[in-house]
Amino acid sequence: MSLNAIMKPRAVAVVGASTRPHTIGSDLMKRLLEYGFTGPVYPVNPKGGVIEGLEAYRSVADLPEGVDLAIIVVNSKFVPETVDACHAKGIKGLVVISAGFKETGPEGAAFEADLLAKVRQYGMRMVGPNCLGVVNTHPEVRLDGCFAESLPERGDIGFVSQSGALGGGILNILKDLNLGFAQFISIGNQADIDAQAALEYWEHEEDVRQILLYMESIRDPKAFREHAARITKKKPVLALKAGRSAAGASAASSHTGSLAGADRAADALLKQAGVIRELGLKDLFNSAKAFSNCPIPKGDRIAIVTNSGGPGIMATDAVSAYGMRMAEISESTKAELRSFLPAAASVKNPVDMIASAPLEHYQRTVETVLADPGVDMVMVIYLPFLGLKDTDVAKALMDIKAKHPEKPIIGCFMTENRFFTELSDMKVTVPFYMYAEEAVDAMERLNRQRLWMERPEGVVPAFEVKKDAVRAMFDRVKSEGRTELSTRESMEVLDAYGVRTCRSTFAKTAEEAAAAADAIGYPVVMKMTSTTVSHKTDVGGVRVGLASHDAVLENFRDLVAKLEAKGLAEGFEGVIIQEMVVGKRETVCGIATDPQYGPMMMFGLGGIFVEALEDVAFRLAPLNDQDAKELVRSVKAFKLLQGARGTTPAQIDRVEETLLRLSQLVTDFPEVQELDINPLMISEKNGEPIAVDGRIRIA
Repeated sequence: MSLNAIMKPRAVAVVGASTRPHTIGSDLMKRLLEYGFTGPVYPVNPKGGVIEGLEAYRSVADLPEGVDLAIIVVNSKFVPETVDACHAKGIKGLVVISAGFKETGPEGAAFEADLLAKVRQYGMRMVGPNCLGVVNTHPEVRLDGCFAESLPERGDIGFVSQSGALGGGILNILKDLNLGFAQFISIGNQADIDAQAALEYWEHEEDVRQILLYMESIRDPKAFREHAARITKKKPVLALKAGRSAAGASAASSHTGSLAGADRAADALLKQAGVIRELGLKDLFNSAKAFSNCPIPKGDRIAIVTNSGGPGIMATDAVSAYGMRMAEISESTKAELRSFLPAAASVKNPVDMIASAPLEHYQRTVETVLADPGVDMVMVIYLPFLGLKDTDVAKALMDIKAKHPEKPIIGCFMTENRFFTELSDMKVTVPFYMYAEEAVDAMERLNRQRLWMERPEGVVPAFEVKKDAVRAMFDRVKSEGRTELSTRESMEVLDAYGVRTCRSTFAKTAEEAAAAADAIGYPVVMKMTSTTVSHKTDVGGVRVGLASHDAVLENFRDLVAKLEAKGLAEGFEGVIIQEMVVGKRETVCGIATDPQYGPMMMFGLGGIFVEALEDVAFRLAPLNDQDAKELVRSVKAFKLLQGARGTTPAQIDRVEETLLRLSQLVTDFPEVQELDINPLMISEKNGEPIAVDGRIRIA
């Protein structure tokens, strides 16, 4: 349902409007009138009288027809009856400022659930409760329905905040940052309208060119992912997702009454949805500044123009660290630069005009470099030398931007804070930063958005698998009262879903084990399989490099003796005799289930290094083919798969396929709570990924 009744109302009623100064009911009335809402504003107060020069209505029932939005600022216990009255009057949009709902505990949560049921029954939409309000700066609306301290500044940002106070604080400082916004929604407890609803609404709002989110929880991860992945193909979405630490998640839960969710799962969700996650407000604003003033670049080739060599070198390092490219300046461009720059200047990238560069050199150099077809973005560095004014250089850059709007221009002005204060009083069209690293960060965000928009639509493949065999296996395990599958059972499940596993045979006796080893060929690996012991290495249950018939016999008998000595013989099924895969590279892949976000796919460096180095990455299931590619390439160990130091390159497409098959498994069987293939060995023979060991736990 559209949010027009809330964001573009014909008329607004403030239920709980007040004459008492410094109350929310008073401030809201003042803000609506002071900002110049284009429709009528009706105060509602049971005492009647005059509020802000307007005759107050004693009840909602007395209001004239045509009111679309009611901003409710009454004691929480009166909110339900106020909603009833609004429904009777035909009001479809509600902003419930009032607190006293699920943020107070279980009783408040039940109260809020009843309120939401009423809103849904009436076909209304509601922002809040426990929120700051809403704003729409469009000249045809001019709705300031919140009680932040400063009047809103017009811009291109759609901003959603789950924290009312933080949202208000951000609105108050946006002017100093040369940022304005188109619309603002403080979702509060997000009983009805949440970040996802705002995203959907803003998808088609032309004056909202970028979306900023402050979130403590994601209520419906699956729906959020679906909608955000579509919207981020059209416009950038930046998120500050709080609750990264366990303590932060606990605080977020107590703040909003919502489950914050595991941060790794939230991070995976945002990546898969194309949302650019920022870790602090400063980064959020720096990125927003770039998107407000720059087009999306055509590529990642960056040219740097500077009047000082040191900052140019630091910026170059930062560009390289992000994997972006320093543009190759063409010979014709270099010749043009040499025609007016002094002999001491450097015309290769970074272009160093030297400290004596006058304003004219800045203008001609930037325009010349910008015109080079091999340049996608330009960073301009300024340090104060020889009386050249920073504001003069800034104005020159903005003039150039007006003539050449097709490529991003980023300013790095290492000057006094006074410069940035003066900018707040100017109409700024180029993003300016104090440090080179900040400027490169902004360019990386622009490039990241480009890559996402160019990314092919992912496809979730459907492999032919033996689903019935796995269903039978799981049913049998459950009937036996178990949740842990034995190693043999786990490997059979993997094999049923087409994961390449070691050639292996199950054996119950020493003689059967030796015969199996003879058939497979030496050397072999022997692994115990038990319905009661899941970590085999803890009890010496893995024997590698067994090179003869007698060695298999001896190790089998020794294993049984050790299990009996430790009282662990019960549950011992036998051993798996496996081909010994020769490989120096061990990776890990698997599944872990988050209670809120669902199954997470994991990939990374495996073997004994999993916990020690934690070179692993996560994505949420179901994976599409693009997710699988990015997951494999997002870990440092990917370089090892490419064939570092003379090793056989891994069959990376087969690694990706393994992850996609596991994703299909957990999609088909949501009861799979944990799955580990550790290691997924990369064969030195042909680079094939082979599951050497597996462990599965079901609900």
